Amino acid sequence: MPWSSNGTYLVTVTVAGARLAAVYKPHRGERPLWDFPHGLYVREVAAYELSCALGWGVVPETVLRDDGPLGPGSLQRFVDADFEQHYFTLIEEEVWHDDLRRIALFDLVANNADRKGGHCLVAEERVWAIDNGLCFHVQPKLRTVIWEFGGEDIPEDLRADLARLAADPPASLQRLLNEAEIDCLIRRAVAVARLARFPDPGAERRPYPWPLV
Repeated sequence: MPWSSNGTYLVTVTVAGARLAAVYKPHRGERPLWDFPHGLYVREVAAYELSCALGWGVVPETVLRDDGPLGPGSLQRFVDADFEQHYFTLIEEEVWHDDLRRIALFDLVANNADRKGGHCLVAEERVWAIDNGLCFHVQPKLRTVIWEFGGEDIPEDLRADLARLAADPPASLQRLLNEAEIDCLIRRAVAVARLARFPDPGAERRPYPWPLV
């Protein structure tokens, strides 16, 4: 996939005659970052596990694979989306706002440092959130394009989901994140569950990723 910053491959998964397109991100294809440890593919899987634990279904099915053609990596179901659409087109249509609100809260809790507009894909009558490798840092890293809901009330059901997650974090995260990262995740879930309204971007920090799409 030529526009990716790291090695990313569109592959075909075959099981018992069934075929499925998937996105393969091998460990060896990652470019080192100064502020994230190597192994971003593991965070892709952790983001899926978080999405499942919340019951929000915002991240396509994602698993670890040790036997990929380029070694260990993540394998995510390919979403056959309308690739002319992205956050900045979807926000113009109110029908997608509930999905985008969930992704906004997901990114707050996951501490997503790179939610670009092109990481929001519409397919299968929902908005999916992809490219979640830059999540779960212990330091505040939130950079996202989704700020249009700032000042709005956070729906009570979403706050309840976050409180439930904080009280009973999924055991699956223990093999994907370290203890400090899980502790910070729980603290963020508690904090966001207590928020009455979506936050606005703070003036004291860089709130947007680059490029925006």
